[in-house]
Amino acid sequence: MAFPGGVQPQIIILKEGTDTSQGKGQLLSNINACMAIADCVRTTLGPRGMDKLIVDSKGDVTISNDGATILRLLDIVHPAGKAIVDISRSQDAEVGDGTTSVTLLAAEFLKEIKQYIEEGVSPQTIIKGFRKASVL
Repeated sequence: MAFPGGVQPQIIILKEGTDTSQGKGQLLSNINACMAIADCVRTTLGPRGMDKLIVDSKGDVTISNDGATILRLLDIVHPAGKAIVDISRSQDAEVGDGTTSVTLLAAEFLKEIKQYIEEGVSPQTIIKGFRKASVL
């Protein structure tokens, strides 16, 4: 079947109940999800870091102050939240340490840009600013 201009329609298949929201609201939702995950491990950092008691769906209890362990045990379904966990896993695989620090650093970057997103600054402009800052 031929379509005008030779362009085929885009077909996207999503699971039932999938949220397809876009724009500023979705960006803010992503930032909030990442900040919530960072808050779970924030108090474990440093020499006075506190232990977390985690009970999984099977009833198994884990007590840990290791960020990698805590993030591995959390059942995260939010895509942006999973990205933060992936950053932590990459850090653990490459270096073997610093999982909590990299999670908190990423969340702090997002926390700082949240106000700019709320004001309507384009994400592309924010990315350009980060790239420019990384050269300094």
